[in-house]
Amino acid sequence: MPVFSLRLIFFLIHVVFRPAQPPAPQPVRTVRPVVDSLAVRQLTALVDSFQAGPAVRYGTVALSVRRVSDGQEIVNYNARQSLPSASTLKLITTATALSVLGPNYSYTTALEYDGTIQDSVLTGNLYIRGSGDPSLGSWRFPGYYDLTALLKNWAAQLKGAGIREIRGRIVGDASLYTDLTTPDTWPYGDLGNYYGASLSALNLNENLYRVFFKPGAAVGAAATFLRTDPTLPFLSLRNNVMTDEAGSGDQVTIYGAPFQNQQWLTGKVPVGEEFSVKGALPDPAYFAAYALHQQLLADRITVTDEPQSAGSGLPTTMPSLGKRTLIYEHKSPPLTDLITQTNFQSINLYAEALLRTTALALNKSTKTTDASINRLTDYWRSKGIDLSGFRIKDGSGLSTVGALTAGNMTGILSAMGREQTFPAFLETIPVVGQTGTVRNLAKGTVAAGKIRAKSGSIEGVRAYAGYFITGSGERMSFCVQVSRFTPGQNRRVTAGIEKLFVGLCKLP
Repeated sequence: MPVFSLRLIFFLIHVVFRPAQPPAPQPVRTVRPVVDSLAVRQLTALVDSFQAGPAVRYGTVALSVRRVSDGQEIVNYNARQSLPSASTLKLITTATALSVLGPNYSYTTALEYDGTIQDSVLTGNLYIRGSGDPSLGSWRFPGYYDLTALLKNWAAQLKGAGIREIRGRIVGDASLYTDLTTPDTWPYGDLGNYYGASLSALNLNENLYRVFFKPGAAVGAAATFLRTDPTLPFLSLRNNVMTDEAGSGDQVTIYGAPFQNQQWLTGKVPVGEEFSVKGALPDPAYFAAYALHQQLLADRITVTDEPQSAGSGLPTTMPSLGKRTLIYEHKSPPLTDLITQTNFQSINLYAEALLRTTALALNKSTKTTDASINRLTDYWRSKGIDLSGFRIKDGSGLSTVGALTAGNMTGILSAMGREQTFPAFLETIPVVGQTGTVRNLAKGTVAAGKIRAKSGSIEGVRAYAGYFITGSGERMSFCVQVSRFTPGQNRRVTAGIEKLFVGLCKLP
C-alpha cells in the first residue's frame, strides 16, 4: 500500500476517534429581570387611551421609562420619534454642566482698569469683564448682590482703590463670546420678552427690565406707558397696548431684537391698578456699563466719556490704553445653586449660559451655539448613549424646531444617574405636587411627592422628564412628550399626564 494512503488512514482515525474536547468557557451574563410585565401593560394601556382620546388623537404621545442602574429601557411608546423637548432639555444641559464643571464651579466677573491712577484720577477706562455669569445682579440669591447692591458695591470698590474721577469711559466687556449668541431658531415674537432674553458674556439683572402701564378706564381703552424699571433712557418704546377685562392677566408681547433699542409693545393688560410686564434688554453689556456709570455719578465719582459695550459680535472697537489692572472680582453662587434655579424656575438665560460655559470647558476653541451643541452631543455619545434623533438647537428648549426622542432623554438621564455628581443633580429637580413648575401637578394623587420632574411647555407641546423609584426601590428615569395636542385641550392633557404619573408610581 502506498505510503500516502497509510498516512491518510491514520489521519482519519485520529480525527474520527479523537476524544471530544470540552467546550470553551462562555462569559457569564447577568440579565436583570424586567419590571413586571402586567404593570407595564397597564401603563401602556393608559398611554394608548391618552393617545386615542380627544386631546391628542391628532398628535403624538411618547413615553420612555429606563432603569438607571443599567440603562435598560422598560417602556418604549413612540420613544424613537423626534419630538420637541420644550424646557425638559434643561435637564440635559444642567446634567452636562454639573458633570463637566463640578458642583462648586463659580463664575467670575472682574472690575479692571487700564491707564494710570494719580491724585485720585483714573486716566484710562474702567472695564466690567464678563465670564458669562447669568446670575450677576439677580434677586434670586440671598447673601449675594441684587442689582442695586451690586452697583453700590462696585462703586465702593472703586473708592477703595482711590478713584474719585475717571477720565475715560466705562466699558461693558462681553468679548468672551464673539458670535451673535441668540439661537437663530428662536421665534422672533419671543426675543423682546424676558424669557427670550439673549445671552451675553456680561449679563446683568437676568437681562430683563419691567415696563409699567396704567390700564384704561374701560375694556378696549388704550393703556398708558408709565415707566421702566430700571430707567432706560436709551430704549425707545412704541406703545400699542390696550385694556382687557379684570383678571385677564399678561397678554403683552414685546417685539424687539438683540442690539436694537427700538421695541414695540403690543397686546393687552387687565383693567385696574398699574400693571407691569418683563422685557429683554437688547444689549446687556451696555446696560451694565450704563448702570455703573449712573451709580458713580450718584456717588460723586466723575466719568468724562459715555459708556460703551464691546464683544458678542459687536463691530465696536474695544478701547485700550494698555495692560489692565484688576480692582475686584465678583464670584457667582456655586453651580448647584444656579442649576437649581434653572430647573425649578425654568430660566432660559441660565440654560444658555451653562451650555456655552460647559462647551468652553470641554473645548476652548468652541465659538458658537451650534459648536457648543456639538460638544454636548459628543460628550454623551462618548459615554455610549444612543443619540439617534437628537436634533437640539439650543440649551433651553425655547427653539420650536429643536427635537429629541424620549429614548434620548432617558438614556442621558440614566447615564447621569451613574455619575458621581448625581446626588447633587437630583436635588436640583422639582418634586411633583410640591415644588417648582410642577408644584400644582398631580396633587392629591399617589404621584405627589414621589416623582422628580422638569416640565416643558411651548405652543402645542407639553413634556416632562426626570426620575422616580418603583415599589421595589429601583430608580427609573422617564420622559413623556405630548406633541401637537388639540388646541383648547390643556386640561385634558394635564389630566392625561397625571394619570401616567400615577401609573409610573404603580410599577413594582
